Amino acid sequence: MPANKNGPSGKKKGRRARLIVIAVVLLLMGGVGYGTYWSISTVRASFPETTGSLQLKGLSGPVQVQRDGYGIPQIYADTPEDLFRAQGFVQAQDRFWEMDVRRHMTAGRLSEMFGSGQVETDAFLRTLGWHRTAQREYDTKLSPTTKKYLRAYADGVNAYLADHQGKELSVEYAALEFEHDYKPEKWTPVDSVAWLKAMAWDLRGNMQDEIDRALASSRLSAKEIEELYPAYPYSRNKPIVDGGAVDETTGRFDPKATPTDSSADSTANGVADATQGFQTQLSSLSKTLDDVPALLGPNGTGIGSNSWVIAGRYTTTGKPLLANDPHLAPQLPSVWYQMGLHCNQVSSACPYDVAGFTFSGMPGVVIGHNQNIAWGMTNLGADVTDLYLEKVTDQGYLYDGKQIPFTTREETIEVADGKPRTITVRSTKAVKANGESPGVPAMPIVSDRDDELGDVGKSAPVGSDVGDVAPDRGDGYAVALRWTALDPSNTMDAVFGLNTAKNFTDFRKAARDFAVPSQNLVYADTKNHIGYQAPGKIPTRAKGDGRYPAPGWDSRYQWNGYIPQAELPWDYDPKRGYIVTANQAVIGKDYKYQLTDDWGYGARSQRITDLIESKIKDGGKISTDDMQSMQMDSSSEIAEMLTPYLLKIDVKNDFVRGAQKLLEGWDYTQDSDSPAAAYFNAVYRNVLMLAFGNKLPKELRVEGQCLRVRPADDSGPAEDLNGKARLVRECGQRDAASAQPDGGDRWYEVLRKILKDPKNHWWKTTGTRLKPAATNRDELLAQAMKDARAELTAKLGKDINSWSWGRLHRLTLKNQTLGTEGPGVVQWLLNRGPWNLSGGEAAVNATGWNAAGGYDVTWVPSMRMVVNLDNLDKSRWINLTGASGHAYNAHYTDQTEKWAKGELLPWSFSRSAVKKSTDDQLALTP
Repeated sequence: MPANKNGPSGKKKGRRARLIVIAVVLLLMGGVGYGTYWSISTVRASFPETTGSLQLKGLSGPVQVQRDGYGIPQIYADTPEDLFRAQGFVQAQDRFWEMDVRRHMTAGRLSEMFGSGQVETDAFLRTLGWHRTAQREYDTKLSPTTKKYLRAYADGVNAYLADHQGKELSVEYAALEFEHDYKPEKWTPVDSVAWLKAMAWDLRGNMQDEIDRALASSRLSAKEIEELYPAYPYSRNKPIVDGGAVDETTGRFDPKATPTDSSADSTANGVADATQGFQTQLSSLSKTLDDVPALLGPNGTGIGSNSWVIAGRYTTTGKPLLANDPHLAPQLPSVWYQMGLHCNQVSSACPYDVAGFTFSGMPGVVIGHNQNIAWGMTNLGADVTDLYLEKVTDQGYLYDGKQIPFTTREETIEVADGKPRTITVRSTKAVKANGESPGVPAMPIVSDRDDELGDVGKSAPVGSDVGDVAPDRGDGYAVALRWTALDPSNTMDAVFGLNTAKNFTDFRKAARDFAVPSQNLVYADTKNHIGYQAPGKIPTRAKGDGRYPAPGWDSRYQWNGYIPQAELPWDYDPKRGYIVTANQAVIGKDYKYQLTDDWGYGARSQRITDLIESKIKDGGKISTDDMQSMQMDSSSEIAEMLTPYLLKIDVKNDFVRGAQKLLEGWDYTQDSDSPAAAYFNAVYRNVLMLAFGNKLPKELRVEGQCLRVRPADDSGPAEDLNGKARLVRECGQRDAASAQPDGGDRWYEVLRKILKDPKNHWWKTTGTRLKPAATNRDELLAQAMKDARAELTAKLGKDINSWSWGRLHRLTLKNQTLGTEGPGVVQWLLNRGPWNLSGGEAAVNATGWNAAGGYDVTWVPSMRMVVNLDNLDKSRWINLTGASGHAYNAHYTDQTEKWAKGELLPWSFSRSAVKKSTDDQLALTP
C-alpha cells in the first residue's frame, strides 16, 4: 500500500482568511458609538460571576468558592463529587476557551474550529490516536472512583456550558460565532484523560535526539556524532539518588544497597550505522513533529524543571522546605491553574484538603500539597519512545521473515466551512506475548503523514549487526512509532492518590500508577521526612539502546519488558539531608537497568546542590527566603568555563577590545541589566555557530539560514573546473525553537572536552569572502568575539554601556491560538509583553533561549512554589500569568510582573487564612 497522501495544500490560506475576519470583529473594540457598546458588552459577557449565589445542577449540598485578590479559587464542599463538579464549573468559568482548544488538539479536531490550515496537524494526531487511547484508558484501566470523579468534573463543565454560549464563554467565541456557526460540544471524562497524552507527548524523552543523531549522519561521521552527545559526567554532577541498587534477593530497589557491577547493557553497537541516509525522510518527520502544537514546550534538552527538598535539620523552621518550578513553554494563559480543593470535614468519605497547581480541563491537583505532605515534579526524561523502520511489501510489512498485513482504519476530519477530509491510518499488527515478553502492540505508521516520508530509508546503509538479515530496501522503509503513552494506563488514578496521600508509603503507592510521562517525584511531610520516587512505565530492550531508529523487521529489537516498579530508584531521608532533581541522571551508571542515555547534563542540579551546601556548611540554616532566592539564581556555568579563554585572546581591534573588557571582573550572573551577560551570550552563540552549527546538515539548522557547503552526499569532484571548492547553497529547515546547536548544557560538555585542545578539529572552519578560516581555538574565539560585537552593535547600538541582557532576552506572552499566527492587530489585542528577563539557558532561573535561533525566551519557569511544611500558610507560589483566560479580565496577567521579578505570593491554605485573604465569595447551590 502506498503512503497515504490525503491532506490539503496551501496550508495557511484558509486559516489566514478566517483570522482576518476575526480581526475585524475584534477591531470593534476600538470603535465608537454602537461598536463601543457592542465590544464592552461582548468582553464583559464572559467574565465569571464570582460573588452571590448560583445554582449548579447535580450538587448534593452547598459549595463555597472563595477567591483571593488574584482571582485564585479555593473550593469547599461536603463530598468529593461536589468538589470536582464545582472544580469543573469554576475552571470553565475562567478557562473554557483554553479547555476547548486543548481537547480539539488532543482529539485531532482543530480543523473543526480553525479550518483547513489544521488538517495536516489533525491527521498526524489522529494517526497517533491520543483520544482513542484515552477512551480505552477510561473504559479498561481507571478505577470506578476515578471514573466517578471524572464524570462529576464533566458535569460541572457542562452545567456551565448549559447557561453560557458564544460571547458569554469568551471573546474568541464571539469571533468564531461571527465567522461560522461553531458551538462547543459537551465535555466528556475522556476529554480530561486525553490531556495526559498531550502532557506525555511534550515530555516524551529522547525522540528528538534519536531523529537528530540520524539526521546528523549526512554530514558527520559516527565518531563526530558521538562527540556531540558526550556521556553524562557522573563524577562531577551528582545523580538524584546517590547510591543504591536492586537487591537481587528481594527483587526491590534499596537506596542503601551497594551495586555489585554495571548491569545496564548497551547492545546496539551496530544500529547507529543502520540509520545513516535517513536525512530527507527523517527531516520530514522532524518537521511534522514541529507542527504539532507543543502545549508544554519544545521537546529536547531545553525542557526541564527544578525541584528540591531540604530536611528540617537544615531549615530555619525545623521542618522540611520544598521548592518546584517546571520549565515549560510560555503560554497565555499559563498552562497551570492555581486552586484549592477542600472537604468541609476531612474524612475517609471525603479525604480532600489539597491545594496547588492544576490543569484546566482535568480534576484534582497535579503539583502542590495537602494537609500532610507536599510533592513536586521534574521530567525524568526516560526513553519511552522508539522509531522502527518497517520494510513495506506488497502484502504489508516484513516481520521475522513473514509478510504481515497492516491494520487500517479511516478517519474523517471535519473542516470548518470546508469539505471533510478522509485519511487512512496504517498500523502494524499487535503481536501477542510469548514467555516473559510483553508482546508488541500495534504501532502507528507515522511516515504516512508526509509525502516525503513514504520513502523512508531509501538510501540507509545497514549496520553489521543486522546486515545479514536486513531486507532489500526497495522503495524505502516506513517509520512506525512505539511509545508507552499509546498503551492505556491508569495515570489519572495516581493524581487522586497523590492528592490524598498521608505519608511516604501512600505517596509511593500513588506513584506506582503514574505511568506516563515519567516524572521525578520529590516528597516532604509535616512529620519531618523527605523522599524521592522515580515512577513510570519504562521499557527494557533485548537489543538496541533506543538512541537510533531500530529495524522493525527483526523482533530482537522489540521491547522485552518494563522495569518492575519495585526496582525503580527511590530515596527516603538521605544522610545528606536534601534531594535535588533538575533533569540530571537519576542514578549512577551501575544501576541494573538503562533508563536513558540522554539525560540533562546536570548544570542546574549541581548549581542547586552547591548553593545548598554553601548554606548549610558550618551549621547554617536555609529559610523560605533562601529557597526563593535560589530559584532566581542566574549564574552561568558556561560563562565561568569559557570567559577565562576569551580574556586571554589578544584583541587588536579597539572596537572589539572594548566589548571584551566587559567580561573583566564579571561574576557570571545573567541579570537583565548586565552588559557583560549580553556580550558573553552573544559570543557563546557565535562560538557554537562557528564550531558546530555551520557544520550541521540543513535539517538541523534554523529555517532560512543559508550557507554554501559541500554537497551532503560528498559525491563528485572536490573542486570545480576553476580549481575552487565545489559548494552548493543549502538553507536550514528547522523551527528556531528546536534547531541545533541549542546551547543547552549538552553543549557545555561538548566544549569542556575540547577547550584544552586548541587544535581540535571542531575549532577549524571554512573561510568565506568576508570571514577568514579559523585553524585553531583562539582564532575561532577571536572571530566569535568580533561577530558578537557586530551583532550587538546592530541590535543594541554602538555604546556598550547601554547594552543589557534583558534587551536581548525578552519574553512575549502569546495567546496560543489567535495570538501566534493571526494578523498583527489580533496579536496586539490578545498578547502581552515584552518583559526583559534575567536568567538564561541551563541556569537555575531557566529562562531558556535557543542559541541557534536567537535570544528570545523560549521556555520559562512556568510557575514557582516554595512549600513550608512547618506552617503551610507560610508557603508561597506564583503563576506565569493569572487565573483568567479572558483577555481583558483583571486576572489575565496580573501575576506576570511579580513573576518576572522573582516575587512569590502568599499561599493561604487553612480555612482561617483563606477566609482572611478572600475578596470574592460565590455560593453554588443544588
